[in-house]
Amino acid sequence: MGDDPLDLLVLGSGVAGLTAAVQATERYGMSVGVLTKGALQQSTTRWAQGGVAAVLGEDPDSTDLHLADTLAAGAGLCDAEAARVLVDEGPDRVHALVALGASFDRDAEGRLELAREGGHSRARIVHAGGAATGIEIERALADAVLATAVAVHEHAFAVDLVVTDGRCRGVLAVDRHGRWRQVTARHVLLATGGAGQLFAVTTNPVEATGDGIAMALRAGAACADVEFVQFHPTALHHPRMPRPLLSEALRGHGALLRDRDGDRFVDELLPRDAVSRAMTARMADQGVDHLWLDATGLERFGERFPTIAAALGDVGLDPAADWLPIAPAAHYLCGGVVTDLRGATSVDGLWAAGEVACSGVHGANRLASNSLLEGMVFAHRVIEAIDSGADGCEPTGAMRTVVATGPRGGAEPGGPAASGEPGTIGGRRVAGWHPVRPPIGVDSIDGSPSRERVGRSSEGASEPPLDDGAVAALRDRLQRAMTLHAGVLRSATSLADASGDITEVVRALGAVGPAGTGAAAAGIGVTDAGGVGPAVEDAAGAVPSPAALEVANLAELATATLAAAAMRTESRGAHTRRDHPDTADAFRLRLVIGPDDR
Repeated sequence: MGDDPLDLLVLGSGVAGLTAAVQATERYGMSVGVLTKGALQQSTTRWAQGGVAAVLGEDPDSTDLHLADTLAAGAGLCDAEAARVLVDEGPDRVHALVALGASFDRDAEGRLELAREGGHSRARIVHAGGAATGIEIERALADAVLATAVAVHEHAFAVDLVVTDGRCRGVLAVDRHGRWRQVTARHVLLATGGAGQLFAVTTNPVEATGDGIAMALRAGAACADVEFVQFHPTALHHPRMPRPLLSEALRGHGALLRDRDGDRFVDELLPRDAVSRAMTARMADQGVDHLWLDATGLERFGERFPTIAAALGDVGLDPAADWLPIAPAAHYLCGGVVTDLRGATSVDGLWAAGEVACSGVHGANRLASNSLLEGMVFAHRVIEAIDSGADGCEPTGAMRTVVATGPRGGAEPGGPAASGEPGTIGGRRVAGWHPVRPPIGVDSIDGSPSRERVGRSSEGASEPPLDDGAVAALRDRLQRAMTLHAGVLRSATSLADASGDITEVVRALGAVGPAGTGAAAAGIGVTDAGGVGPAVEDAAGAVPSPAALEVANLAELATATLAAAAMRTESRGAHTRRDHPDTADAFRLRLVIGPDDR
């Protein structure tokens, strides 16, 4: 963490971040640093079983069919231009990954074995080790990073982005020794992954706490689609956490969903949102907390899915003889930090790729196995844009919303959101996507003018820090509230209940959150030349625990998610309102949370 600014600082070590780091160093010779709060090979990527969706062969498949499937899953909210970029450029990115050393499953003739998953009209999913694709991709990328001149900072927690004069110039972090550090860079790439830990039952690792999105919200970057949380329908119902994932490939190969009575009740190859809704409804009707996946008819299970077979064996289940207990679990956040087609955000110098980003590809519901592909495609685009001298966002992809009516102001005549009037969500600006007027004036779940934000309480600044037990209890309360009241099925009442719990968590956190321990609290200033100083290790200010920072970030994102979910009074994709069960044309728009207006 030296004094000279890096060309690029990558936050996160998943598929998007490592793809960017390798390309920036090897192809363009940039000085690159990777900062990750865990170990290099400890990201959500390694938990991805589903594989990579890409059209790698000839007919009967085509990129047009892949595009159509992606748009259909997105329930009217995908940006078609972004989705076209994904399917057209995806095959090259897969071939580049193979060139780096990634090994995918092949048949006896050496051809890639392709699987079909829910929402796909053709078999186009490449896998590694049956259901160990994420592990193999992360291994190949991490090996490539370690072979370059990339500076890797493990077990360092990024607390806040440093933004001056409208430009991101680095990050304030806590290093592995618990000391304040700053890393300055000409460009910063958010590749911090998602936020499955918003919920008590999730397939995501414990590190998936939405840190990147929370930092972006505090920095004033536009974020969108955070109400669309995809639940994976076939997570193993077991106390182990994160929940072991029973890959969608099992259903693609013929595994069946059965209810308490052994009856089939849904088409197993529907998109994930539809299957999760059907399962949740059937569980409620039958008064049970799980259903069953019948994979007894699958041949060579252990050979085709060795990772899953091993996980099942660890808990005493034999897929050849036993039906497997399953229940939906939080899996993927479809929204995030809004980007244009090059990965640029609404804050100059700040880029985003992967699950942390809202590129417009996923819309209201991600098509299975498009996530790893999105990370690779848009990370590649970020580096190409930086090398070309690009600086600042363009009105392309999901960013068209923000440029037209968002925090940069000035609606473009005839632009895609020219007549969308801004409103507020949780005290932040909201813009419509299409020329449709969104509901406005909502400051909190119940419409009251509450603007309480994480870490903004001055009264708690002198209070002693929370101990580990208290922080863990707050995290548990937040997760249980989100699971119970803002999970697969939602309503105005349930969202209000969740909001009440989150408000109490925020109050209990007091000033321990990032807004109370950021650059200003640490005594860090900005020089006339735009650099950050003095040295952070000499700065004043207590260093918060990473555990407390994670809860504060979860609360930041939970507040935005609940408010957006309350505003979207319809059911669409991964967002289902029991009190508004139909899709509404008036909500064919993207809710964008912009900078604080106060």
